[in-house]
Amino acid sequence: MTVTPSSTTSSRSVRLNCDMGESLGPWRMGCDEDVMPLVDMANIACGFHASDPVTMDRTLRLARRHSVVIGAHPAYPDLTGFGRRSMRCSREEIVAMIRYQVGALSGLAEAQSLSVNYVKPHGALYNDMMRDPDILRAVLDAVAGCKPSLALMVLATPDQEPIRRLAEAVNVPLLFEAFADRAYDERGFLVSRQEPNAVYQDPQRILEQALRLAEDGVVVTRSGDPLRLSPDTLCVHGDNAESVNAVRAIREALGSRQSVAPPPA
Repeated sequence: MTVTPSSTTSSRSVRLNCDMGESLGPWRMGCDEDVMPLVDMANIACGFHASDPVTMDRTLRLARRHSVVIGAHPAYPDLTGFGRRSMRCSREEIVAMIRYQVGALSGLAEAQSLSVNYVKPHGALYNDMMRDPDILRAVLDAVAGCKPSLALMVLATPDQEPIRRLAEAVNVPLLFEAFADRAYDERGFLVSRQEPNAVYQDPQRILEQALRLAEDGVVVTRSGDPLRLSPDTLCVHGDNAESVNAVRAIREALGSRQSVAPPPA
């Protein structure tokens, strides 16, 4: 399918981020080499839901080659479920598992004279922190304890002030994120992947949602109502050739890449 951008916009400074490095041993996931040149930020899996040390190292090299900002993509310890299953973890466990994964990626990055700039939790951990303030506090505490200071990527919602207040209390900068290829409910949360049509497959529909978010800060919910958001970054996916075409069209429409690190704490 050919995806046609409707226009080129520079009205908002919105960066593209993508989940990367999710292969595991001989098993291959995603089209990282095709997508990396098109995005501004790479969320690199850290071994708990996908990836392994060699994959992480290769993904870092790819990001370095294309001058892409690096983020850690930690998850619950759930390789079998690809990190998409919620786990009953204590605050202590959440803090430790995030710091452990960030530390692993940071160590590999340092060997290549690179730095991890932010943290974006993956899958169920991401969704859980957005719905449970106690889990969010644990994630914020984990990020606050990382050195040097890192930003935390969270879901852009209609009311972002409660999250801002929690983050400011521990001096963690935030990056608010919207999704180009996911359905939204009326509260501004992502529709569960277990529900029909939660993940868009049509590249043209993905492009249209991405441009509306970037240009107007608006997403249409599954009920058809417009919802206003203020994202700093759009998440795109490059799992197959069709999705890569969608990312390429979004990149063309938004203009040149903006490889700028998140603000320091």
